[in-house]
Amino acid sequence: MTKFLEAGKVVATHGVRGAMRVEVWCDSVGFLLDVKRLFIGGEQYKVLAASAHKGQLLVTLEGVTTLDEAQRFKGKTVLVAREDVSAGEGRYFIADLIGLEVRDRTRGALGRIKDIMTMPANNVYVVEGGGKRWLIPAVDEFIKNTDIEGGYVEVDIIDGMEE
Repeated sequence: MTKFLEAGKVVATHGVRGAMRVEVWCDSVGFLLDVKRLFIGGEQYKVLAASAHKGQLLVTLEGVTTLDEAQRFKGKTVLVAREDVSAGEGRYFIADLIGLEVRDRTRGALGRIKDIMTMPANNVYVVEGGGKRWLIPAVDEFIKNTDIEGGYVEVDIIDGMEE
């Protein structure tokens, strides 16, 4: 597991006092509202203020007090320390799922999670292996066990999930 998780990208400044708008790559802006520090460009910044603004995170960082100072962050990836956040019970960070082996309970090893598609109803795991590709909805009906430490996801797939 990595020490940091990508949380979004600075897309614009906001006002003239150094505030920035961050496009959030998490489930919701609310996930980041209580984070006390962010990492941008290899540097740690204390969060002075954070709020939701039109589906984005509006953030003010210590030491960034002008429009010009905030402008230098535009386009940069925003990271959070893994120790500062929690996915919640029964939920996982996408970064931790990518690369896990996927095992069907009757068919055996299918391959590895190569991508996760974020859909309106639920995520879909894109699994590739043995020259095949499966699209597996991330719902209890198909995902039976996720063992991050063990490096695998156990599933029950049905006909039609293979592309």
